[in-house]
Amino acid sequence: MAETQTLVVPVEAAGWRLDQFLAGQLDGISRSRVRQLVDQGDVLVEGKREKASLKLRGGESVVVTGKQKLEPLEARAEEIPLEIVYEDDDLAVVNKPAGMMVHAGSGATDEARSGGTLVNALLHRFSALSTTGGELRPGIVHRLDKETSGLILVAKNDAAHEALAKMFAERKVTKTYVTLVHGTLPEDGATIQTPIGRDSVRRTRMTTRRLDGARHAVSHYRVAERLDTRFGPFTLARVRIETGRTHQIRVHMASIHHPVVGDTLYGAPAKIAALPLSTTRKAPREVMRLGRNFLHASELEFVHPISGKTLELKSPLPEDLTDFLARLRDPESNTPSD
Repeated sequence: MAETQTLVVPVEAAGWRLDQFLAGQLDGISRSRVRQLVDQGDVLVEGKREKASLKLRGGESVVVTGKQKLEPLEARAEEIPLEIVYEDDDLAVVNKPAGMMVHAGSGATDEARSGGTLVNALLHRFSALSTTGGELRPGIVHRLDKETSGLILVAKNDAAHEALAKMFAERKVTKTYVTLVHGTLPEDGATIQTPIGRDSVRRTRMTTRRLDGARHAVSHYRVAERLDTRFGPFTLARVRIETGRTHQIRVHMASIHHPVVGDTLYGAPAKIAALPLSTTRKAPREVMRLGRNFLHASELEFVHPISGKTLELKSPLPEDLTDFLARLRDPESNTPSD
């Protein structure tokens, strides 16, 4: 049910940020939820939308509308199509599309937080899943970012889950990704082993610049193709990760100044403009845009924890990424994708 609450900023709160003030005034509401309300337009200061970082003067009227507290997260079955790459009695490997969250999490509404996830689809598709990961993550042994497509392992029972989790911890599962990064990687292959930690300022980001709390991370890349295009240079690479840190490939590639194409969180441009044809003419320049990160989990190799059979599974690049590559390679294309 929608709620409306009007607050008057006291003089002693002068200099506080808007989100800081509201987090202290709204009972049981986190600062991150406050920011969601502000971003949605459910917070008005003197009748106007403002940023969460607004510095208050004292005396302002702040009106909060909308649903302040979200319902608890839940895992429920939903009929969502799944591409099953491999399946047996103990496990399955699914080709996750970009844009799908693995399990219930963030979102502005209850439906967005608990619906449309891989877990929702798995609960509808399979009669049984492991319970080791908890009620919200049945069957989930490892994760992929929402905007990363590709192969993900799913455990159907607790014995398989525990065995697979042990294999991941001991680095006995080989995970290979295909990515396109900005610029020309100088070496045909290299290893990045910079520790990764949570960014203390922007909490949605990870960073290699923070030592406190940073965790060991290892990524090996090998160049598949260097592209010299009318949009500038790019490098298509295969990346094998030994560790599974949050945003690992994205952070590591950005740390060497070659961000993943489409990854605006780590410095890639939202739009890629073609290089000017002339230094004197100001003709319109073609613009390309990729609505997600160019990152695809293309290969999984592991020994089946129950049968002992070696499984080597592959997933080709999805159509949106192959189309993007084709446009980069085609010097005659003039069709804008913006």
